[in-house]
Amino acid sequence: MTETAPLPRADLPSPPRRPTAARRALRGIAILACVPYVSLKVAWVAGSEIGIPAGSALLEHRLTLVIANSVTVVADALVVVLALLLTQAWGRRVPGRLLALPMWAATGLLTPIMTGYPAQLAVAALTGDGRTAAPREPFLDSWVFGVVYGGFILQGLALGALFLLYARDRWGHLWSGRLGGLSSRTSGPGVRAVAVAGSVIGVGSAALHLLWAAGASTGLSARRIAERDADFPVLEAQGFVFPAVAVVFTLLLVLRRPARIRVRTALAPAWTASAAVGCWGAYMSLVALLPEADPTKHVPGLVRLSYAGDMITGFLLAACVAVFLRRRSAGA
Repeated sequence: MTETAPLPRADLPSPPRRPTAARRALRGIAILACVPYVSLKVAWVAGSEIGIPAGSALLEHRLTLVIANSVTVVADALVVVLALLLTQAWGRRVPGRLLALPMWAATGLLTPIMTGYPAQLAVAALTGDGRTAAPREPFLDSWVFGVVYGGFILQGLALGALFLLYARDRWGHLWSGRLGGLSSRTSGPGVRAVAVAGSVIGVGSAALHLLWAAGASTGLSARRIAERDADFPVLEAQGFVFPAVAVVFTLLLVLRRPARIRVRTALAPAWTASAAVGCWGAYMSLVALLPEADPTKHVPGLVRLSYAGDMITGFLLAACVAVFLRRRSAGA
Protein backbone atom coordinates (compact mmCIF):
# COMPACT_ATOMS: atom_id res chain seq x y z
CA MET A 1 0.00 0.00 0.00
CA THR A 2 1.18 3.53 -0.67
CA GLU A 3 1.58 6.29 1.83
CA THR A 4 -1.33 8.69 2.21
CA ALA A 5 -0.68 12.06 0.62
CA PRO A 6 0.96 14.50 3.06
CA LEU A 7 -0.50 17.90 3.79
CA PRO A 8 1.10 20.76 1.83
CA ARG A 9 3.30 22.97 3.95
CA ALA A 10 0.84 25.85 3.64
CA ASP A 11 -1.94 23.72 5.11
CA LEU A 12 -0.02 22.64 8.21
CA PRO A 13 -1.56 24.08 11.38
CA SER A 14 0.47 26.82 13.03
CA PRO A 15 0.64 27.63 16.72
CA PRO A 16 -0.86 30.91 17.84
CA ARG A 17 1.47 33.90 17.89
CA ARG A 18 0.76 34.32 21.57
CA PRO A 19 0.38 31.33 23.88
CA THR A 20 -3.16 30.64 24.99
CA ALA A 21 -4.16 30.90 28.64
CA ALA A 22 -3.94 27.14 28.98
CA ARG A 23 -0.40 27.06 27.62
CA ARG A 24 0.65 29.94 29.82
CA ALA A 25 -0.75 28.09 32.84
CA LEU A 26 1.10 24.90 31.90
CA ARG A 27 4.30 26.89 31.40
CA GLY A 28 3.92 28.46 34.82
CA ILE A 29 3.35 25.08 36.46
CA ALA A 30 6.41 23.58 34.76
CA ILE A 31 8.62 26.47 35.86
CA LEU A 32 7.29 26.72 39.42
CA ALA A 33 7.62 22.93 39.85
CA CYS A 34 11.39 23.33 39.38
CA VAL A 35 11.73 25.70 42.33
CA PRO A 36 11.73 23.19 45.26
CA TYR A 37 14.26 20.87 43.61
CA VAL A 38 16.59 23.64 42.46
CA SER A 39 16.36 25.38 45.85
CA LEU A 40 17.38 22.22 47.70
CA LYS A 41 20.26 21.57 45.33
CA VAL A 42 21.58 25.13 45.58
CA ALA A 43 21.35 24.94 49.36
CA TRP A 44 23.35 21.71 49.44
CA VAL A 45 26.00 23.14 47.11
CA ALA A 46 26.24 26.17 49.43
CA GLY A 47 26.92 23.88 52.39
CA SER A 48 23.46 23.49 53.94
CA GLU A 49 22.45 20.08 55.30
CA ILE A 50 18.70 20.68 55.17
CA GLY A 51 16.91 17.41 54.54
CA ILE A 52 20.11 15.37 54.99
CA PRO A 53 20.09 13.34 58.23
CA ALA A 54 23.19 12.71 60.32
CA GLY A 55 25.13 9.71 59.11
CA SER A 56 23.96 10.05 55.51
CA ALA A 57 26.34 8.82 52.85
CA LEU A 58 25.86 12.16 51.11
CA LEU A 59 27.92 13.84 53.81
CA GLU A 60 30.89 11.53 53.30
CA HIS A 61 31.88 12.86 49.86
CA ARG A 62 31.52 16.64 49.86
CA LEU A 63 33.17 17.24 46.47
CA THR A 64 31.03 14.60 44.78
CA LEU A 65 27.93 16.15 46.37
CA VAL A 66 28.80 19.60 45.03
CA ILE A 67 29.59 18.40 41.50
CA ALA A 68 26.55 16.12 41.21
CA ASN A 69 24.15 18.74 42.52
CA SER A 70 25.59 21.46 40.30
CA VAL A 71 25.05 19.25 37.25
CA THR A 72 21.47 18.42 38.24
CA VAL A 73 20.67 22.10 38.83
CA VAL A 74 21.72 22.83 35.25
CA ALA A 75 19.70 19.85 34.00
CA ASP A 76 16.55 21.00 35.80
CA ALA A 77 17.07 24.54 34.57
CA LEU A 78 16.71 23.14 31.05
CA VAL A 79 13.09 22.40 31.93
CA VAL A 80 12.56 26.16 32.17
CA VAL A 81 14.19 26.64 28.76
CA LEU A 82 12.00 23.92 27.24
CA ALA A 83 8.84 25.37 28.78
CA LEU A 84 9.65 28.74 27.22
CA LEU A 85 10.63 27.24 23.89
CA LEU A 86 7.36 25.31 23.62
CA THR A 87 5.24 28.42 24.20
CA GLN A 88 7.09 31.25 22.43
CA ALA A 89 7.06 32.22 18.76
CA TRP A 90 10.83 31.78 18.50
CA GLY A 91 10.45 28.18 19.60
CA ARG A 92 8.87 27.35 16.25
CA ARG A 93 12.14 28.26 14.51
CA VAL A 94 14.29 25.87 16.57
CA PRO A 95 15.48 22.93 14.41
CA GLY A 96 13.49 19.82 15.21
CA ARG A 97 16.47 17.69 16.11
CA LEU A 98 17.69 20.23 18.67
CA LEU A 99 14.34 20.04 20.42
CA ALA A 100 13.66 16.32 20.03
CA LEU A 101 16.77 15.13 21.88
CA PRO A 102 16.27 17.10 25.13
CA MET A 103 12.54 16.33 25.08
CA TRP A 104 13.29 12.62 24.61
CA ALA A 105 15.73 12.76 27.53
CA ALA A 106 13.23 14.66 29.70
CA THR A 107 10.57 12.09 28.83
CA GLY A 108 12.92 9.26 29.74
CA LEU A 109 14.01 10.68 33.07
CA LEU A 110 10.61 11.90 34.27
CA THR A 111 8.27 9.10 33.12
CA PRO A 112 9.61 6.37 35.47
CA ILE A 113 9.27 8.78 38.41
CA MET A 114 5.74 9.74 37.37
CA THR A 115 4.69 6.09 37.31
CA GLY A 116 6.98 4.57 39.95
CA TYR A 117 6.61 6.98 42.85
CA PRO A 118 2.78 6.91 42.97
CA ALA A 119 2.96 3.10 42.75
CA GLN A 120 5.37 3.05 45.70
CA LEU A 121 3.05 5.28 47.72
CA ALA A 122 0.11 3.04 46.89
CA VAL A 123 2.04 -0.01 48.07
CA ALA A 124 3.01 1.85 51.25
CA ALA A 125 -0.64 2.66 51.91
CA LEU A 126 -1.73 -0.92 51.31
CA THR A 127 1.04 -2.57 53.32
CA GLY A 128 1.35 0.04 56.07
CA ASP A 129 5.12 0.03 55.58
CA GLY A 130 6.25 3.57 56.34
CA ARG A 131 9.71 2.83 54.96
CA THR A 132 8.35 2.22 51.48
CA ALA A 133 9.45 4.80 48.90
CA ALA A 134 12.49 5.81 50.99
CA PRO A 135 15.84 4.08 51.73
CA ARG A 136 16.25 2.17 54.98
CA GLU A 137 19.62 3.60 55.95
CA PRO A 138 20.10 7.36 56.47
CA PHE A 139 20.17 9.14 53.13
CA LEU A 140 17.56 11.90 52.94
CA ASP A 141 14.67 12.90 55.19
CA SER A 142 11.41 11.39 54.01
CA TRP A 143 9.83 14.78 53.25
CA VAL A 144 12.52 15.44 50.64
CA PHE A 145 11.25 12.59 48.47
CA GLY A 146 7.72 13.96 48.51
CA VAL A 147 8.84 17.48 47.64
CA VAL A 148 11.29 16.46 44.91
CA TYR A 149 9.27 13.69 43.29
CA GLY A 150 6.08 15.72 43.54
CA GLY A 151 7.84 18.51 41.68
CA PHE A 152 9.10 16.06 39.06
CA ILE A 153 5.59 14.73 38.50
CA LEU A 154 4.22 18.24 37.99
CA GLN A 155 7.10 19.03 35.63
CA GLY A 156 6.42 15.89 33.63
CA LEU A 157 2.68 16.51 33.33
CA ALA A 158 3.03 20.17 32.38
CA LEU A 159 6.00 19.76 30.05
CA GLY A 160 4.45 16.68 28.44
CA ALA A 161 1.21 18.53 27.75
CA LEU A 162 3.09 21.50 26.29
CA PHE A 163 5.18 19.26 24.04
CA LEU A 164 2.11 17.38 22.85
CA LEU A 165 0.41 20.65 21.86
CA TYR A 166 3.57 21.98 20.22
CA ALA A 167 4.23 18.74 18.34
CA ARG A 168 0.61 18.54 17.19
CA ASP A 169 0.88 22.03 15.71
CA ARG A 170 4.26 21.53 14.08
CA TRP A 171 4.46 17.81 13.26
CA GLY A 172 0.93 16.47 13.56
CA HIS A 173 1.00 15.31 9.93
CA LEU A 174 3.82 12.87 10.76
CA TRP A 175 1.62 10.67 12.93
CA SER A 176 -1.55 10.85 10.85
CA GLY A 177 -3.01 7.79 9.18
CA ARG A 178 -2.63 4.09 9.89
CA LEU A 179 0.37 1.76 9.79
CA GLY A 180 -0.91 0.01 6.69
CA GLY A 181 -0.85 3.28 4.78
CA LEU A 182 2.84 3.96 5.42
CA SER A 183 5.38 3.82 2.65
CA SER A 184 8.05 1.11 2.83
CA ARG A 185 10.57 3.96 2.75
CA THR A 186 9.82 4.80 6.38
CA SER A 187 11.52 1.61 7.59
CA GLY A 188 13.96 -0.22 5.36
CA PRO A 189 15.91 -3.43 6.06
CA GLY A 190 18.53 -1.59 8.11
CA VAL A 191 15.97 -0.08 10.46
CA ARG A 192 14.23 -3.43 10.88
CA ALA A 193 17.56 -5.11 11.68
CA VAL A 194 18.34 -2.50 14.36
CA ALA A 195 14.84 -2.88 15.79
CA VAL A 196 15.22 -6.65 16.00
CA ALA A 197 18.66 -6.33 17.64
CA GLY A 198 17.32 -3.87 20.19
CA SER A 199 14.32 -6.11 20.82
CA VAL A 200 16.46 -9.18 21.49
CA ILE A 201 18.57 -7.27 24.02
CA GLY A 202 15.43 -5.74 25.52
CA VAL A 203 13.78 -9.14 25.99
CA GLY A 204 16.83 -10.38 27.88
CA SER A 205 16.93 -7.33 30.12
CA ALA A 206 13.18 -7.41 30.73
CA ALA A 207 13.39 -11.08 31.66
CA LEU A 208 15.93 -10.30 34.40
CA HIS A 209 13.72 -7.57 35.85
CA LEU A 210 10.72 -9.89 35.76
CA LEU A 211 12.64 -12.61 37.61
CA TRP A 212 13.69 -10.17 40.31
CA ALA A 213 10.18 -8.75 40.57
CA ALA A 214 8.86 -12.30 41.08
CA GLY A 215 11.25 -12.85 44.00
CA ALA A 216 14.30 -14.48 42.40
CA SER A 217 17.68 -13.65 43.92
CA THR A 218 19.86 -14.57 40.94
CA GLY A 219 22.69 -12.08 40.49
CA LEU A 220 21.72 -9.87 43.43
CA SER A 221 24.15 -8.99 46.20
CA ALA A 222 23.62 -10.36 49.70
CA ARG A 223 22.98 -6.84 50.96
CA ARG A 224 20.33 -6.17 48.32
CA ILE A 225 18.61 -9.47 49.07
CA ALA A 226 18.52 -8.71 52.79
CA GLU A 227 17.14 -5.20 52.22
CA ARG A 228 14.40 -6.06 49.76
CA ASP A 229 11.15 -4.42 50.75
CA ALA A 230 7.79 -3.65 49.15
CA ASP A 231 9.44 -1.10 46.84
CA PHE A 232 11.66 -3.69 45.21
CA PRO A 233 9.05 -5.63 43.18
CA VAL A 234 7.35 -2.37 42.18
CA LEU A 235 10.53 -0.95 40.67
CA GLU A 236 11.56 -4.22 39.05
CA ALA A 237 8.08 -4.66 37.58
CA GLN A 238 8.48 -1.22 36.07
CA GLY A 239 11.89 -2.32 34.78
CA PHE A 240 10.07 -5.10 32.93
CA VAL A 241 7.14 -3.07 31.59
CA PHE A 242 9.09 -0.26 29.91
CA PRO A 243 11.40 -2.42 27.75
CA ALA A 244 8.46 -4.69 26.88
CA VAL A 245 6.38 -1.72 25.71
CA ALA A 246 9.33 -0.22 23.82
CA VAL A 247 10.00 -3.48 22.00
CA VAL A 248 6.37 -4.19 21.06
CA PHE A 249 5.44 -0.75 19.77
CA THR A 250 8.71 -0.04 17.98
CA LEU A 251 8.34 -3.32 16.10
CA LEU A 252 4.76 -2.40 15.19
CA LEU A 253 6.04 0.91 13.83
CA VAL A 254 8.92 -0.43 11.73
CA LEU A 255 7.04 -3.50 10.48
CA ARG A 256 3.94 -1.39 9.71
CA ARG A 257 1.67 -4.10 11.09
CA PRO A 258 -1.14 -4.58 12.00
CA ALA A 259 -2.25 -2.32 9.19
CA ARG A 260 -5.36 -1.02 10.99
CA ILE A 261 -3.46 0.49 13.95
CA ARG A 262 -3.07 4.27 13.87
CA VAL A 263 0.46 5.64 13.58
CA ARG A 264 0.09 7.73 16.73
CA THR A 265 -1.02 4.65 18.70
CA ALA A 266 2.34 3.00 18.01
CA LEU A 267 4.52 6.12 17.94
CA ALA A 268 3.60 7.57 21.36
CA PRO A 269 4.43 4.48 23.48
CA ALA A 270 7.49 3.68 21.35
CA TRP A 271 8.85 7.21 21.98
CA THR A 272 8.00 7.22 25.70
CA ALA A 273 9.11 3.70 26.59
CA SER A 274 12.35 3.81 24.59
CA ALA A 275 13.20 7.06 26.38
CA ALA A 276 12.43 5.60 29.82
CA VAL A 277 14.50 2.47 29.17
CA GLY A 278 17.44 4.22 27.53
CA CYS A 279 17.78 7.19 29.87
CA TRP A 280 17.31 5.31 33.14
CA GLY A 281 19.55 2.52 31.92
CA ALA A 282 22.25 5.09 31.18
CA TYR A 283 21.73 6.83 34.52
CA MET A 284 21.87 3.60 36.54
CA SER A 285 24.93 2.44 34.58
CA LEU A 286 26.67 5.70 35.50
CA VAL A 287 25.69 5.35 39.17
CA ALA A 288 26.98 1.76 39.20
CA LEU A 289 30.38 2.98 37.97
CA LEU A 290 30.85 5.46 40.82
CA PRO A 291 33.56 4.44 43.32
CA GLU A 292 32.28 2.81 46.50
CA ALA A 293 34.50 2.06 49.49
CA ASP A 294 32.03 -0.36 51.08
CA PRO A 295 32.33 -3.70 49.21
CA THR A 296 28.82 -4.71 50.29
CA LYS A 297 27.43 -1.84 48.23
CA HIS A 298 29.15 -2.83 44.99
CA VAL A 299 26.71 -3.47 42.14
CA PRO A 300 26.97 -7.11 40.95
CA GLY A 301 27.90 -7.88 37.37
CA LEU A 302 24.49 -9.23 36.33
CA VAL A 303 22.75 -6.13 37.64
CA ARG A 304 25.20 -3.91 35.73
CA LEU A 305 24.49 -6.03 32.66
CA SER A 306 20.75 -5.38 33.05
CA TYR A 307 21.41 -1.63 33.23
CA ALA A 308 23.58 -1.77 30.13
CA GLY A 309 20.94 -3.86 28.35
CA ASP A 310 18.29 -1.27 29.20
CA MET A 311 20.49 1.55 27.92
CA ILE A 312 21.36 -0.20 24.64
CA THR A 313 17.75 -1.25 24.08
CA GLY A 314 16.43 2.25 24.59
CA PHE A 315 19.05 3.87 22.35
CA LEU A 316 18.63 1.36 19.51
CA LEU A 317 14.83 1.52 19.52
CA ALA A 318 14.88 5.31 19.82
CA ALA A 319 17.15 5.42 16.76
CA CYS A 320 14.50 3.46 14.85
CA VAL A 321 11.83 5.95 15.91
CA ALA A 322 14.07 8.85 14.91
CA VAL A 323 14.71 7.40 11.44
CA PHE A 324 10.99 6.76 11.00
CA LEU A 325 10.17 10.39 11.82
CA ARG A 326 13.00 11.78 9.66
CA ARG A 327 12.01 9.73 6.62
CA ARG A 328 8.33 10.54 6.98
CA SER A 329 9.19 14.21 7.38
CA ALA A 330 11.32 14.07 4.23
CA GLY A 331 8.41 12.49 2.39
CA ALA A 332 6.18 15.35 3.47
